[in-house]
Amino acid sequence: MTSTKTPDVWLPFPADEIEGLPEGLNYHFWDGAQDYPADPADCAFYVVPYMKGSQTAVRPLADMSQVRIVQTLTAGIDDVEPGLGQLPAGVRLCNAKGVHEASTAELALALILASLRGFPGFVHGQDKEEWRAGFYPALADKSVLIVGYGSIGAAIEDRLAPFECARVARVARSARTTARGPVHTLDDLPALLAEADVVVLSTPLNPSTQGLVGAEFLAAMPDGALLVNVARGAVVDTQSLLLELESGRLRAALDVTDPEPLPTGHPLWHAPNVLITPHVGGSTSAFLPRARRLVTGQVSRFAAGEPVQNVVRITV
Repeated sequence: MTSTKTPDVWLPFPADEIEGLPEGLNYHFWDGAQDYPADPADCAFYVVPYMKGSQTAVRPLADMSQVRIVQTLTAGIDDVEPGLGQLPAGVRLCNAKGVHEASTAELALALILASLRGFPGFVHGQDKEEWRAGFYPALADKSVLIVGYGSIGAAIEDRLAPFECARVARVARSARTTARGPVHTLDDLPALLAEADVVVLSTPLNPSTQGLVGAEFLAAMPDGALLVNVARGAVVDTQSLLLELESGRLRAALDVTDPEPLPTGHPLWHAPNVLITPHVGGSTSAFLPRARRLVTGQVSRFAAGEPVQNVVRITV
């Protein structure tokens, strides 16, 4: 760092709660409050408040004329993208790779198992003191398709491994080969969808994935297939999904929705064969330790003049 002024670092956690932060930096706690803790113009390293929405995330960006690093605590960067055009050139935008894999993959597996084994019905039955015995689908012998095979998609496959699935297929932006098998591109989706009993969405939200799961995508899924979304709500066209759910042809388990939060009275709440969780894929006890380790590592690299990790974009 060439400046003689001590750089400011904005953190969404108090600095004294993060072990291992380097000395020699000015740390300021800001978790999205109305008042800023310091002048945004002096901020060199900005860690975006977690799950406070895009409006909060981008609010200080226009005034951050000296910022060099913007670090999200989310796997995606869609919350800060609307404000990137306000930043000076050369700012490195980093995502939270390594923070959410365990929690999100756990939830994906929980949603699959709960949906297949009929847990929502059991809960309703318990409320009514009804013994709803019967035969239910198993994950064993099912064919699973993971759409969005990054670090979270790979973590989901790690957790599927003991469940004796007939096959796990993988789709990402670019084709490649992994130790577990090939990764296909979106062009291969029609053939892969036709053979998938369970389709798991773990793709980032960007122009190529917004509305990806529309009428054509859903029509390619077999009767009775399960759609699991732990990505972003806007990856799925809600109206097209509602039509499939209301017809009884498909099932869904959704941690994210469009719109979100899902408003009172929205038909998705009471659509048949759907399980909804309120965007809690990363909101577990596993989040804070991993988030703090990420922040410590990134700030330490910045302070030492070393390249930061997880860079997904550099402003121009």
